[in-house]
Amino acid sequence: MAIALEEMGYDTGLDLEVLKEIADHFRPIKEDFRSKGLLNPKVMDVEPNTLLYQVPGGMLSNLLSQLKEAHQEDKYEAVLKEIPAVRKDMGYPPLVTPLSQMVGTQAVMNVVSGERYKMVPKEIKDYVKGSYGKSPAPLSEEIKQKIIGDEEPCTVRPADLIEPGMKAFKKETEAYADTTEDVLTYALFPNLAEPFLRKKKDPFYDVPIQNVTIILP
Repeated sequence: MAIALEEMGYDTGLDLEVLKEIADHFRPIKEDFRSKGLLNPKVMDVEPNTLLYQVPGGMLSNLLSQLKEAHQEDKYEAVLKEIPAVRKDMGYPPLVTPLSQMVGTQAVMNVVSGERYKMVPKEIKDYVKGSYGKSPAPLSEEIKQKIIGDEEPCTVRPADLIEPGMKAFKKETEAYADTTEDVLTYALFPNLAEPFLRKKKDPFYDVPIQNVTIILP
């Protein structure tokens, strides 16, 4: 890639000798992963059908992993063909995280179960209900009925249904959060943020208190 860009007149600023050292370092690791079955050779192939099937490259490894767990690797091509159909049913959402995983998982379920939408994950149900917002194109009533039945769809901005949480987060972190950024860090990653912020405020907060006996002369 670096050489191709340089031949087109772009200065990448990359040292090819260093890139070679990096490649040499990871080559035996790649071979080890391949020999142990941790790296599927299919994900290393050039797949021209990604344009036809509308599958981002990063989705392929996830699809192969899901099919391998279900012992259905022979259904790979069928799943690839099912993805554009599911995307059409879902109103053509952009295949970016998390929607790419959701569409891919639904395609796998449709193929493996032998019946379209016989099994539907919660995330797809929430999407069809409108909990992820409005789809780019309308969903057919047939698809809605099959996936959510008579459940009421969300017709308002989904975030408006979430109770404000900032006040509660501030109260929970008042002993060690000094800034709004600290509180937001805790809100996103509570298990990791609390010990980090406590140690930031007091480097010795988790050091056990030592009982020291002083003997005076």
